[in-house]
Amino acid sequence: MSALPPVSTTADWAGGQVTTHAYCVLAPNPGPMTLDGTNTWVVLGEGATEAIVIDPGPLDEDHLARVHGLVTERGARVAETILTHGHLDHSEAGPRFAELTGSRLRAVGRGHDDLADGSVVRTDGVELRVVATPGHTSDSVSFALAADHALLTGDMVLGRGTTVVAHPDGELAAYLASLERIRTLTGGGEVATILPGHGPVVPDASAMVDYYRVHRAERLEQVRAALADGAADEDDPVEGVLRRVYAEVPEAVWPAARLSIRAQLDYLAR
Repeated sequence: MSALPPVSTTADWAGGQVTTHAYCVLAPNPGPMTLDGTNTWVVLGEGATEAIVIDPGPLDEDHLARVHGLVTERGARVAETILTHGHLDHSEAGPRFAELTGSRLRAVGRGHDDLADGSVVRTDGVELRVVATPGHTSDSVSFALAADHALLTGDMVLGRGTTVVAHPDGELAAYLASLERIRTLTGGGEVATILPGHGPVVPDASAMVDYYRVHRAERLEQVRAALADGAADEDDPVEGVLRRVYAEVPEAVWPAARLSIRAQLDYLAR
C-alpha cells in the first residue's frame, strides 16, 4: 500500500541496474497503489560473492526466480534478505525467498535478527546502514548505501507521487520527523539518489524531499480549511475532508486517502 496520484507522467519504469551496486527487479504487481509494481532491490559489489536483497515483494515464484537468477548469474549468492517494512507487497515473499536462497531474513521486529537504527548489513562487497524512518508504518526503515550515495527508502519516499501515512499504524508526526532525517542526509551530501520501493529512481534526492515537505504542509493547511468549512461538524469528518481536499484524487485510491486523512486529523488534534 503506497501511493497517491503521481506528480508527473514520466515513462513507465522497468528497473535494471541503476547505480554501481544496485539493481532493481520489478515485481509483476502494478496498480493504483503500487505504481509500476514493487521494486525488489539487489545490492551487489563488483566481483563479490554475496548479495543483499531488499523487499522480495509479493509471493510470485517467477519473480523470485528472476531475482535469484540475477544474483547467481553474477557468480554470487544471496546472503541477506531484508525488508523495509511489513506491507505484503514488499514482505510477503520474504520467508519463501529466504528458504529458496538459504539467506537470513531480517526486518524490524522479526526475531533475533531484528534490524535497528544504525545497524549495518554487510556482505563481502558492500554494506547498508539502517536508518529508522517510521511514519508510513511504525516499522519502516530505509537503507543508506554509502558506496553509491543512495538511500533505499521503501515506501517512505516514492519515485512518483506521495506516500500514504497508513493510519493507525502509520503516524504523521513520525513521518514528518523521518522526512527531516532524510533531509539532513541529503543536505550533508551522504545521500544524492533515492532508490524507492515503487516508481523510478529519484536522481535529485534533496529536491524530492523538499517537495514532500511542502506537499505535507500544504495538505495540512487544506485539511484545516476543510474542517473550518464544515467538515468538522459532519457525521464523518473524514468523508467531509475527502470531498473538499481530495476531489481530484481518483476513486481507486480513496481508501488510501482516507488513511492519510485520519492521520492528519489525529496530528491536528494533538
